[in-house]
Amino acid sequence: MDTYWRWEQDPALIVGYGRQQPESLEARTEGIASQLRGDNVRFTVYDLSGAEEPVPAGVTTLLPDHAVRTAEYVVMLAPEARGKGLGTAATRLTLDYGFHVTNLRMIWLKVLAPNKAAVRVYEKAGFRPAGVLREGGYWLGKVCDELVMDALAADFSGPSAVMSLVP
Repeated sequence: MDTYWRWEQDPALIVGYGRQQPESLEARTEGIASQLRGDNVRFTVYDLSGAEEPVPAGVTTLLPDHAVRTAEYVVMLAPEARGKGLGTAATRLTLDYGFHVTNLRMIWLKVLAPNKAAVRVYEKAGFRPAGVLREGGYWLGKVCDELVMDALAADFSGPSAVMSLVP
């Protein structure tokens, strides 16, 4: 929990999520306990480069709505893990799992429009622009648009990396 909380207190992540202030460890511990009791799908992202042992580098989460077979996607990477391609790879694997194992038909996310690096990562992983929530967020203390992006199972073709592990 301490590691995840440290990542979430990174100023770039606070800005990227559109939050205006950090969160206490106690409040985050309560929040994560509540999330873990839910039916979300959560993966730890590991950096496999250079180290003898895998190093935790982030988290991806799917927040499913089973009634309509869709899910919201959320990703968080440690500051030291950014810029290495881990975000794109982790996002692709999470989409693969969501479409081929969980049988979702659509996965969506929201991203602040000024966060161009995140938008590029999501596009590389297979998300497409779906709409704009005008003045839906804050970036560096200023109101900004929030982009809605989605990925459809029908567009996520090709062999499944996840399913290739199933005998």
